Amino acid sequence: MILQTPRLELRKLTADDYHDLAEILQDPETMYAYEGAFSDQEVQDWLDRQLERYHRDGIGLWAAVLRNTNIMVGQVGLTYQPVPFSDGHTENWVEIGYLLKRKYWHQGYATEAALGCQKYAFEILHCDCVCSIIRDTNISSQRVAQRGGMTVVHRFVKHYRGVIMPHLVYRITKEEYQAQNCSGQNPVKSL
Repeated sequence: MILQTPRLELRKLTADDYHDLAEILQDPETMYAYEGAFSDQEVQDWLDRQLERYHRDGIGLWAAVLRNTNIMVGQVGLTYQPVPFSDGHTENWVEIGYLLKRKYWHQGYATEAALGCQKYAFEILHCDCVCSIIRDTNISSQRVAQRGGMTVVHRFVKHYRGVIMPHLVYRITKEEYQAQNCSGQNPVKSL
């Protein structure tokens, strides 16, 4: 187990999580921000990429499971992501990412897990800032970032599956995180 929130445990994905992961990544509605569902091979590649991240970076997207039942509701975690800037340079930032099974949407799990990841990033990894890189049409994910005190600090365009995709970079700094927790505005304090 990596971390716990009031209702969830986040743990490393394993090969046994393939079918749960496929339920997320092969759902066209869940994957609309990625321009559609993944193939079986793309699901396997995604899983393999997380396992490699654990080994290489010590972080990655983790299985988010219900504490009382061990049912996987989605994947949430921290990854290093390149953020390109207009002057041509790129910076690697720690990103909070989240994808949940559709049947668990609108129950607060994404926000709860993202706040837990924020706490982990600042208090365990000692990050200076964390971000979430979100497609401009993905309003639900933007709301999760906003609930975590993140604000838009940058915009850039990704080219994926032949589609031009504007993205917003939401970010919170360690100082902003600490101010929210000291003022009692952020429920991370109670995790």
